[in-house]
Amino acid sequence: MNRVFFLLLVREARLMFRRPGELVNPLVFFAIVICLFPLAVGPETQLLRTLSPGLVWVAALLAVLLSLDGLFRSDFEDGSLEQWVVSPHPLGVLVLAKVLAHWLFSGLPLVLLSPVLALMLGLPADRIPVLLASLLLGTPILSLLGAVGAALTVGLKRGGILLTLLILPLYIPVLILGSGVLQAALQGLPTAGYLLWMGSMLTLAITLTPLAIAAGIKISVGE
Repeated sequence: MNRVFFLLLVREARLMFRRPGELVNPLVFFAIVICLFPLAVGPETQLLRTLSPGLVWVAALLAVLLSLDGLFRSDFEDGSLEQWVVSPHPLGVLVLAKVLAHWLFSGLPLVLLSPVLALMLGLPADRIPVLLASLLLGTPILSLLGAVGAALTVGLKRGGILLTLLILPLYIPVLILGSGVLQAALQGLPTAGYLLWMGSMLTLAITLTPLAIAAGIKISVGE
């Protein structure tokens, strides 16, 4: 099973490198939102620093959401999803490899880019580790939850709006905790509690969402 997981991960990586636009678009969107915000509210450092926790997390959430509509689209169109459903391998393991590849090539680069953009907003350099920790825990949750909606709407021609309506309510707790941990760090308050909650949510998402994604795919392909 480990070999199947690894082979599917390599396959997804190769496919993503053939479609560089899908990798770059979320990063460009994330950067543009944060770069334009100081132009809208002004260059006042204290104001930008106060707003930076919410802004970084809203931009990250929307950037992840932007990449989700096509997560299973190409596999659905070429019949790969049907082969996954009838495969003897557990469908939950296969979709977990798919989501992991999606996060490695869209979510992880976003995490690595965030310190530069956060410094532009006046976030102190000694708070950057907290930002990285929160995004490393939070963005996989966004990808896993988003994949549930993507699986349910993959069979629809214009499922993007429905996907957004399905997933955004599930994103709210992650958004609250992610921005909350940065606000606590800026105020000099303990952040361990926030990070532990996010770690618990990530563990729960890794455990349960593959089952929900597999069920959504079965519904979409009509099996």
